[in-house]
Amino acid sequence: MFAADPRAWCMGREVRPSDRRKWVKVFEACDEDKKGYLSREDFKVAVVMLFGYKPTKIEADSVMTSVNSNTSGICLEEFIKLMEKKKAAQLYQNEIRQIFTAFDRQYRGFLTLEDFKKAFKQVAPKLPERIVLEAFREVDQDSDGHVSFKDFEYAMNYGQNEA
Repeated sequence: MFAADPRAWCMGREVRPSDRRKWVKVFEACDEDKKGYLSREDFKVAVVMLFGYKPTKIEADSVMTSVNSNTSGICLEEFIKLMEKKKAAQLYQNEIRQIFTAFDRQYRGFLTLEDFKKAFKQVAPKLPERIVLEAFREVDQDSDGHVSFKDFEYAMNYGQNEA
């Protein structure tokens, strides 16, 4: 989830001072030996404290290889930058979920072609129906006539990691 690049969505958003203070507090709590950096294990604990999940080995490896190679871990400023990205990605994910839920008026957990037509009629009333049908077919990756949240999320993120 650290790899997600929601730049197009969150440009201009400033980090709230309260978030920054919380991140500094967690950093300091996890840097028990006052080394000035977080080791891989310290970092995992910090993510659990802030976001409620333990990063995978791949995620931790990715983060550790991306930081300054002159230190044995993640310094405070690197940690804060990572947390900014993480929070932006989390906010973006929440927004995608809200959009999906707004389209899923029957609360079924998937979207049908009719759901798509209704949604597009609201946001782009002059869009030809054939374009809506093409969009639905493109998003319905397994061609089962339903767009799952995973399909929808994939479509919303399409092209974002190509920067």
